[in-house]
Amino acid sequence: MEIKDKVAIVTGGASGLGLGTVKSLMQQGAKVAIFDLNEEAGLQICEELGENVSFFSVDVTDEASTKAGIEKTIDRFGAVHICVNCAGVGTPQKTLGRSGPIPLENFKRVIDINLVGTFNVLRLAAEQMSKNEPLTESGERGIIINTASVAAFDGQMGQAAYGASKAGVAGMTLPIARDLSEHGIRVNTIAPGLFRTPMAESLPEKVVDKLETMVEFPKRLGKPSEYASLVSFMIENEYINGEVIRYDGGIRMAPR
Repeated sequence: MEIKDKVAIVTGGASGLGLGTVKSLMQQGAKVAIFDLNEEAGLQICEELGENVSFFSVDVTDEASTKAGIEKTIDRFGAVHICVNCAGVGTPQKTLGRSGPIPLENFKRVIDINLVGTFNVLRLAAEQMSKNEPLTESGERGIIINTASVAAFDGQMGQAAYGASKAGVAGMTLPIARDLSEHGIRVNTIAPGLFRTPMAESLPEKVVDKLETMVEFPKRLGKPSEYASLVSFMIENEYINGEVIRYDGGIRMAPR
């Protein structure tokens, strides 16, 4: 699928990997709807990037909020061709700590945003994509790209909720790709390692330095622009479908 003149939804698009994706897609001629709860940042981005980007305050865990965001996207840009799910949280907490077991609501919150929220957005976006006229000779109508994490495969201590949520995102990739194949919609997932996102920026620099030593090569955190380049590759390469691509500089996370 060519990116130029297509309409993309990017959840979590007001910061981090999502913002890098928004900027990249716009530079390639796409029109982009940002779904995020950070209204101040979202509106500032729209002011900076111009008329081909719109911000919609969307809670990805809420069906009505997500439906409204998709309807506004179609009203504004006319269709949905691309959906990139970057919205997520990652508050670490041990299963059993000094104050007792992790509160169940904390575990549920991470699952609800990272896993259920991703599925909620993609299922509603797919409904609209299925209405598109074929975009390629093979009948492609849309593409969905989700964000998992290396924590899905080697999560560290304190990442039970985060690792479970991201393993769920990775695990549902192929079944959903199979479900949507009859509609000409591809589904892929990126499992990033350590990237320069607000989550990483909130850590002390000495912690970041230690994390960088765990990366095989290059020994640094990834850049949002690099994540965005893989998004573009997946969009443009029609034969990538049902894949989970680990994108991490060769890192294998230590237990802690």
